[in-house]
Amino acid sequence: MKATHLTAMLLILTLGAEGAMARTTLSANERARVARAAPRDRAALTSCFIERKKAQKKGTVIGAAGVGGTAAIAGGDVGESLLGAGIGALAGNQIGKEAGTSRRCHALLERNR
Repeated sequence: MKATHLTAMLLILTLGAEGAMARTTLSANERARVARAAPRDRAALTSCFIERKKAQKKGTVIGAAGVGGTAAIAGGDVGESLLGAGIGALAGNQIGKEAGTSRRCHALLERNR
């Protein structure tokens, strides 16, 4: 594997991770869901939304780094590595979204649809 492949991959992962770890805020739909919730559930619901978003972001970065890095190490060219990183990011995002919340949050989110 060429050093340029590794350098390009590290640059892409660094830039992607920086944007992915930015401050987490709620969307308009999530804020509306919190407003409709019972007053006793509002703080916990906000916490669950933020917890889920952070897990999504973390899964995206880990998936992109894992699959993209593996493709680069396995000898793929830059295009194959980037394609692998994109697929890994998508898979990691979905896995993080579902696995990133506790049973309490799942129940709370279902109760406050």
